[in-house]
Amino acid sequence: MPGNDPRSNDAEVLDVIGIGLGPFNLSLACLMAPLADAPAPCRALFLDSHREFNWHPGMLIDETTLQNPCLADLVSLADPTSEYSYLNYCKHSGEIYSHYINGPHYITREAFNRYCQWASRRLPNVRFGHEVVSVTHDAHGAGGALYRVHARRADGSIVEFLARKLVLGVGAQPSLPACCEGDAHPYLHTAHYLQHKAQLLDKRSVTIVGSGQSAAEVCHDLLKEAALRGTTVNWITRSPYFFQMETTRLTLEMFSPDYTDYFYDLPDDRKPAVLARQDSLYKGINARLMDDIYHQLERARQRRSHQAHLVTQSELRRCRFDEASGQHVLEFHRTDTGEVFEHQTDGLIFATGYRQRVPRFLGGIEHRLRFDRQGRYQPTRNYAVDTAGSEVYVQNGGLHSHGLSNPELGLACYRNSCLIRELTGREHYPIETGFALQSFGVPRSPLFRAMPSASLFPNSPHSPQDTACA
Repeated sequence: MPGNDPRSNDAEVLDVIGIGLGPFNLSLACLMAPLADAPAPCRALFLDSHREFNWHPGMLIDETTLQNPCLADLVSLADPTSEYSYLNYCKHSGEIYSHYINGPHYITREAFNRYCQWASRRLPNVRFGHEVVSVTHDAHGAGGALYRVHARRADGSIVEFLARKLVLGVGAQPSLPACCEGDAHPYLHTAHYLQHKAQLLDKRSVTIVGSGQSAAEVCHDLLKEAALRGTTVNWITRSPYFFQMETTRLTLEMFSPDYTDYFYDLPDDRKPAVLARQDSLYKGINARLMDDIYHQLERARQRRSHQAHLVTQSELRRCRFDEASGQHVLEFHRTDTGEVFEHQTDGLIFATGYRQRVPRFLGGIEHRLRFDRQGRYQPTRNYAVDTAGSEVYVQNGGLHSHGLSNPELGLACYRNSCLIRELTGREHYPIETGFALQSFGVPRSPLFRAMPSASLFPNSPHSPQDTACA
């Protein structure tokens, strides 16, 4: 952006401002950086409140890996020639042959975090240490309507940025069970696990509540030292069993743009039930990690140092902290038998996921945004959440609308290619669709013909579901 660098000219009217720099908006920043020098330049700037990129630092446990292949980096699936690719990072850091020899299909979270930090330091269009505090809309701005974004810098000063369009990527916040929430509580979420690991291992007992990959990673990490420290590890979940994440080829097509199209077009009242049946696609546990936990427990049993309890089908109903004893007192309900039981533990950590939030700084433009009845963003198919459908876009804010592909890191490049097309009016990065081998709706073929459901079994007293053959 020669002579027009947003780093030195705060009054410039930018084409796009991205708010938040998690992996999704960082990917967008990488893909938009070359567009500043395109024949029809698109000027973008990305703001983040943190001093540097750091993705889930509380879960950068040694040897834990991403659930996505290393090809699903910030840019490669949109532009394999990009200077911000993971392979280019390996070359610049002197690790390209190590990567080649070791052949890691999946990279560690810590390596992915280092790679993202490397990319963020090379980008000309990002500013860390800028906390967005308010956004307003100016219908009579210079050259047309625009958004005024006010950010607080590290020194406390407020700076204003102007842009015609926004991309929100502020991420999700840790979610606690309803019985534990409040302004002040002693409860720990896996998002902050590493900062408290030492204190947890000093306790006589530690309980993990929840299931999924994060819970398994914490359990595995605690078990490494628990027996030596005399700590009992308890893992309790309401899931019917500890289930593996499905990673077969046909299953992975559920994360394709084709399935996103299908899910988005489903009736809104049917989407929750569909998502509820897909837990094993995005909430399951890596099979290797499950086996490692099993072997840890088995070795401890053989040494007669087994100090663990793994409990399923148990839903948390109540939770309180007893200051006198320093223990957490939990009440669970068995979903299979209806039994109720109490559990006491010295340390407690929740692996209960994350929830999307609408940031307070959007209060000034809330009337221009679309929300559903539950107060969630209501994005269009192309991720716009403003009433005009062409000005404000959101990253990873539509699990309920777009399905399980929405939080998927492997589709970041796809979504960002779509966003760039929306933001610029041009398809700078080719957008592939139609590569799924299966049909998610009725196939478009003369061999298949959609019919009204009432006409399928006109003489049957039963519904089509009751008379299904398979």
